Amino acid sequence: MGITNDLFGVDGAALAIRSQRLALLASNIANAATPNYKARDVDFTKALDAATTKGKSVSDAMNDAMGYRVPIESSLDGNTVELNTEQTAFAENAMHYRTTLSFLQGRVQTVMQALKGE
Repeated sequence: MGITNDLFGVDGAALAIRSQRLALLASNIANAATPNYKARDVDFTKALDAATTKGKSVSDAMNDAMGYRVPIESSLDGNTVELNTEQTAFAENAMHYRTTLSFLQGRVQTVMQALKGE
């Protein structure tokens, strides 16, 4: 990781985890009508901890923190996707993704100004 980790710290790992979580939640939403599809999600805090303090790669941290979502109401076809839950989680994660991206953009601008001598 080296200089990237020094410059971006936890925000770089957080952005990568949030990005992969968005893809996972989108997959759950896309499979809302697929029989026997099991909705999955990631414990963000656990994944971030594994990626930052335990030195795991983001993909390994994601795998360690991933689990199946337990539905409130079971469906007859075995699908565990609850569309409202997935859409809410997606929107919340998208908001956090954008916030993290804003922090990183600020850091990049600061580094660029330092390199230019401003």
